[in-house]
Amino acid sequence: MTATLLPGIVARSIPTSRYTANVLKRAADPDDAGTTIVFVHGNVSSSLFWQPLMLALPEGTRALAVDLRGFGDSETLPVDATRGVADFSDDVAAVLDELGTGAVHLVGWSMGGGVVMQLLLDRPDLVRSLTLVSTVSPYGFGGTAADGSLLNSDASGTGGGGANPDFVARLAAGDTGEESPTSPRAVYRSAYVAPGFTTEYEDIWVESMLSTATGEDNYPGDATATDEWPGFAPGARGVLNTMAPIYFDTTGIVDAAAKPPILWIHGAVDAIVNDASFFDLNGLGAAGIVPGWPGEEVAPPQPMLVQIRAVLERYAAAGGDTREVVFEDCGHSPHIERPEEFLAELTAWVG
Repeated sequence: MTATLLPGIVARSIPTSRYTANVLKRAADPDDAGTTIVFVHGNVSSSLFWQPLMLALPEGTRALAVDLRGFGDSETLPVDATRGVADFSDDVAAVLDELGTGAVHLVGWSMGGGVVMQLLLDRPDLVRSLTLVSTVSPYGFGGTAADGSLLNSDASGTGGGGANPDFVARLAAGDTGEESPTSPRAVYRSAYVAPGFTTEYEDIWVESMLSTATGEDNYPGDATATDEWPGFAPGARGVLNTMAPIYFDTTGIVDAAAKPPILWIHGAVDAIVNDASFFDLNGLGAAGIVPGWPGEEVAPPQPMLVQIRAVLERYAAAGGDTREVVFEDCGHSPHIERPEEFLAELTAWVG
C-alpha cells in the first residue's frame, strides 16, 4: 500500500509479542521527541486517514499511527469480541512497549476512541491525554437506554449481524466504484463525511477502507439468533461484536485512579455517532427503513451523544479535565473535514 503514502510519511513493520503491526510515522520526526502523539483509526479504515494531520503537526512532535489487526498493512488475526476492544487496545500497547515510547498523547477516531479509552483502563502508564474523535459511546454501539442499561438481555440488533452484506461483499471484492449506494466510496461520501464534502485524498480514503479484512473473525464478525427484534444478537467473534454492549463498557474511566485530560471532538451532522444514528438498527426501525420495529418503548434509538456527554461529565466531577468541541456542518471525520480547526484544538490540548 506504499503508493497511498503521502510525501513525508513512512511505514514501518513492527513485530510485537501480539502481532506484526504496520505503523506510519513522519520521516523527519526524532525518536526521542518530548511530545509523542499516537493516532488510532476507526472501523473500516486504517492509519492512512491520519496522514494530512500528521504532516501538519508542529516540528519536533513525534507522530505515529498504528494499524489495528485486520486493517491497513498490519497482520490479520482473529478478534475475540468477548473482550470488547481489548484485543485492539492490547495490540496498541504492545506497539508502544516495543517502541519504548512511555506515556503518549492518544487520539482515537470512532471505534478507535473506544480503543484508547480501554487502553486508559488497562495501561494508564501509557496515557498522557486522550482525544476522542467522533468516538463510540462508552456503552458500546446500539442496544442501550440513555443510562447505558441493556434494552434486552440479548442486546438484539447489535454486533456482526448489523452489517450490510452487500457492503461487506464489495469490501472483499475491492470495489472502488460509486454506482452502488453500498460501495465503499458511496458509504464514505454518505456516512464518513458531511454531504457535499470533497477532497483530493478520496481515492486514498477508499483504499484505506478496502484494506479491511472481512469474515467472521474480522469484519463484520458473526451473529446469533434471538426472538427479540430484529432477530439477531451479537456473536463472539469479529469487529462489530467488540462494540456490542454485552462486551463493551469503558465507563470505568470515571473511577480510574489516573485521570488524564480528555478532549472530545465531533461533528454536528455525524451520520454514524449521533442520537439518531443511521447505523443503529433501532434508529432505522423508527425511521421506517427496517420493517417490524416494535416501537419506542421496546427498541428506542441509542442516545449516543447523551451517553458520551454524561460519562465525561462524571469523569470531570471525579477530578478529570474534559473539553467538548463540536464542528458545525461536519460529519464523522473532523480531522479530514476541518483540518485547520482540528489541528488547533489538538495542539492546544497536548501543548
